[in-house]
Amino acid sequence: MLFSTEGQKQFFTRAMRYSDIDLVVKNEVAAYEYPWSKRNFIDCLQSGYQCWVFATKEEILAHGVLSVSIGESHLLTLCVHPDHQRNGYGRRILNLLIERAYGLESAECFLEVRIKNEKAIGLYKSFGFSVIGKRKNYYPGKLGREDAYIMSLTLPLL
Repeated sequence: MLFSTEGQKQFFTRAMRYSDIDLVVKNEVAAYEYPWSKRNFIDCLQSGYQCWVFATKEEILAHGVLSVSIGESHLLTLCVHPDHQRNGYGRRILNLLIERAYGLESAECFLEVRIKNEKAIGLYKSFGFSVIGKRKNYYPGKLGREDAYIMSLTLPLL
């Protein structure tokens, strides 16, 4: 667990637990029109993916999931509850996940992001991610399917 303090509040980052899933799904539902399901998170935990939360004693503020395989990683989801966005919490959880990828000898990290999600694209670019491609009709949308950018970050060699 990693701790930090801001004013009177204590924040910590820790591995996601099965007991967190209902709260994590509530955050997904609040933040996204097409949220991940409880089953998605159970599968990720069972698969041994890097599943992390940023929280206080009272609530989970953000979460992220990263899969790591031989030489590469894939950011699968990054979510900050809407009431807590624009406070740097997404940056904190993303930084942790990139550090985990690096520590697990990943040479590159990939992700997909909705083309219209300018806030997320800005965050990823601020970390050094760059657009390397596009996936047509990748995400569900109100008027059919939406395209996604494929972004990549080359991690330093160990």
